[in-house]
Amino acid sequence: MEPEQDPLMHIQRLLENKSTAKQVTYKNLIHAFDLLAKESKRVIGELKKMVKPSDQDVTFDFKRVNDHEFMVKLAGDLLIFVLHTNIVTFDESSEVMKDPYVRENDINRYFGQIMIYNFMSDSIKYNRVNDPGYLLARLLINHDGRYIVEGEGKLGMVFSHISPSAITEHDLNILVKLALTLAIENDLMAPPYPQVKFITLFQKMEKTQELGAGEKIGFRMSYQPPHEH
Repeated sequence: MEPEQDPLMHIQRLLENKSTAKQVTYKNLIHAFDLLAKESKRVIGELKKMVKPSDQDVTFDFKRVNDHEFMVKLAGDLLIFVLHTNIVTFDESSEVMKDPYVRENDINRYFGQIMIYNFMSDSIKYNRVNDPGYLLARLLINHDGRYIVEGEGKLGMVFSHISPSAITEHDLNILVKLALTLAIENDLMAPPYPQVKFITLFQKMEKTQELGAGEKIGFRMSYQPPHEH
């Protein structure tokens, strides 16, 4: 068997190429997440100057939780941005895998991911642990810094294809604004009356804040979860 045909050498090349690509991808992801936090803080600062609601309880806020998470409060909505440490790829049947850029080099298919979740701010304030949150969007970035966004409304339209170039602060600024807009547009939906008609004494005593709480009208991703590598 020729050296280039040796399966061990093939495995070595795969490991080296994938490992390098994944390390670079993660560095790009960390950098993009820091910029995303910066732009989110900037947008909230601009809103504070522009919007002067009559109700003083309508507040805007930005909070950096740790290196992998930050939150943006926008009146009754709370957006939570989370950086995932796993590098993922897509199923072969995915439209992403049909992109010429992905097909030209196998390592182009590996992406880091940032999730944007929408919760009601009162869910956090009153520690209503059973309140649902919704995934608004998922930002994916690869070793070239090129990206794609999966999400609802304009979030899933503006960035629906792999970008031709690396992500920029401007791109992230637009992403934040679209996410905030989507969160505001998604109204509360009251649970069906039969679900809140009967309660237990325990619920009355221990979970008063949860009774009758609404649910955000959001969306759930319809795609199959990507494969982790």
